[in-house]
Amino acid sequence: MATFVVAHGAWSAGWAWKKMHPLLQEMGHRLVTPTCTGIGERAHLAHAGIDLNTHITDISSVLHCEDLNDVVLIGHSYGGMVATGVADRVAQRVAQVVYLDAFVPLNGQSLLSLQSEGNRRQVRELAQSTGGGWQVPANPLPPDTSADDVAWAMPRRVKQPLQTFEQPINLTGAADLKPKTYIYCQKHGPGDVFRQFADRARSEPGWRYFEMDASHNPHITVPDELARLLDRISTP
Repeated sequence: MATFVVAHGAWSAGWAWKKMHPLLQEMGHRLVTPTCTGIGERAHLAHAGIDLNTHITDISSVLHCEDLNDVVLIGHSYGGMVATGVADRVAQRVAQVVYLDAFVPLNGQSLLSLQSEGNRRQVRELAQSTGGGWQVPANPLPPDTSADDVAWAMPRRVKQPLQTFEQPINLTGAADLKPKTYIYCQKHGPGDVFRQFADRARSEPGWRYFEMDASHNPHITVPDELARLLDRISTP
């Protein structure tokens, strides 16, 4: 049995992994899906001071308080920033890191630094115009998301604190030798920000690489396929 711990994506939370719990449980695995501060059911705790380090601390604290070891740490999308920091901070508790269509930062990089100047400008303008200067409104879901899933998910997606995108990550290198897997979702439109990380994973040593015929949220759109892949990946 593997223990999977999810660092969820921006504007999302643990609730978004609802479909995955029974699927992985049937395979004999445990899935832990904490929610970061200021989002999801913890949206009432949102404030302008929440940053990337806050979310890294959130997930690291779950591993400590639940005494979780040898975990398969999944970072989805923005959660790749968080998972990278967690694996560095509590490397002794992490068996491997799985980046699910996710950002993979190097030391000193922020999520916005890994995007185009146009994207950076748009995020900051949206924060100013609709988020009080410190929150970023949620992106729409991919067009292949079913109407039922859109109706379920969109009311639960809340604004993301801007500093989680702005703060550079501080890494010590403690997790550099951990096994890493990248799962690239192929159904991206123009301006695909995740292709750069897929290319890195295919060219750098120390990575396993997989692709899915899916859009950005396979835990919502194709959960059965994702469960089978995670079951396969759980064996190093």
